[in-house]
Amino acid sequence: MTNTAGSATPRLTAHHEATEKPDGGKPLSRGLLLLMSAATGLAVANNYFAQPLLDLLGRELQLSTTRAGMIVTAAQVGYGLGLILLVPLGDLVERRRLAVVLYAATAVFLLVSATAPNGALLLAGTTLTALTSVAAQVVVPYAATLAAPAQRGRVIGTVTSGLMLGALLSRTVAGGLAELGGWRTVYWVSAILVAGVTVLLWRFLPPLHTPLGLSYLALLRSTIALFRHEPVLRWRAGIAALSLASFNVLWTAVTFLLAGPGYGWSEAAIGLLGLVGVVGTVATTVAGRLADRGYVQWVTGIGSAALAASWLLIGAGDGSLGWLLGGVIVLNVAHQAVLNSNQNVIYALSPEIRNRLNSALMTAFFAGGAAGSALAAVAWVRGGWTAVCVLGGVLACGMFVLWALERRGS
Repeated sequence: MTNTAGSATPRLTAHHEATEKPDGGKPLSRGLLLLMSAATGLAVANNYFAQPLLDLLGRELQLSTTRAGMIVTAAQVGYGLGLILLVPLGDLVERRRLAVVLYAATAVFLLVSATAPNGALLLAGTTLTALTSVAAQVVVPYAATLAAPAQRGRVIGTVTSGLMLGALLSRTVAGGLAELGGWRTVYWVSAILVAGVTVLLWRFLPPLHTPLGLSYLALLRSTIALFRHEPVLRWRAGIAALSLASFNVLWTAVTFLLAGPGYGWSEAAIGLLGLVGVVGTVATTVAGRLADRGYVQWVTGIGSAALAASWLLIGAGDGSLGWLLGGVIVLNVAHQAVLNSNQNVIYALSPEIRNRLNSALMTAFFAGGAAGSALAAVAWVRGGWTAVCVLGGVLACGMFVLWALERRGS
């Protein structure tokens, strides 16, 4: 390995003992960084496979629109539970072992979804898969700890890019695989890939452990207590929750729009919309570099304003594909920039408890996402695309207001 995150030869170095230091600084090869990025993307992708398939799942499993939308909500709820119950374990047990166990469990639960005979079992498989796929949020602070302090923003940006690419490309992959072999194929293929990544992580991740001497219950209490003791965490948790809520309003409801009479797209075509959002992954790298230069607050503010503005473009998408695509691009760029800035701010608070800080932040993040998914289905049923866009815009404006209040109080 070299002493930088980005200049090493792209190869993996066999795992070795690593001791976590409060200031990080452990060398991180490019190959290992790419593996960690791919692993986070694959884990998170499992929570979004159902989004372009909602119309298909509803028909084949005889689910109403609202109940089909609950599959997406179940993924967010399961992920949120995993964030608060499992991610803090990274501050208590050896981190490589934790990541490997969680990825292995995810592969097993994907098989439950692949063989589900009805909506109830698919809902259970989705929830359990999401619960253990928080392995991605064990890997992100892992990478931050291995990174040199001066490059931490860039490393976080790279791993987060992998995470967001997984979330976005999952829709395209799910749509394509569903067209080729039905919706079950999506889950079978993912189970095989997750199993493969599990083996690679076991082979190449360096063991990393900081003994705390806490019980599991004490660990959970200390995680929850962070909201009381860290005002910056409270502000950032609120911003994060509203950001993913607004983001999920789009990606849950747009399936119903594009499958409807106005567009009449197939599942594969709907999944291709995720490719448009890939443009936004550039924002994570740029945001990371700006954070390293001290502009993290401006990234949050500009990103929040842009996310709110994106809904004006998306609102015109009911009758114009061009406006819809433009709005999706702006929304994805803004959302990913805000996510990266939130992580950089939180990880800088107290390096020795990064897993618990990440757990607290991302629990709020995905709780907001679950609420956004649930509200999107209701808004679509009650008021169509107009109601969806008003909901998404209001949530985004609330995020900007929170950022402004945080800056005023700092």
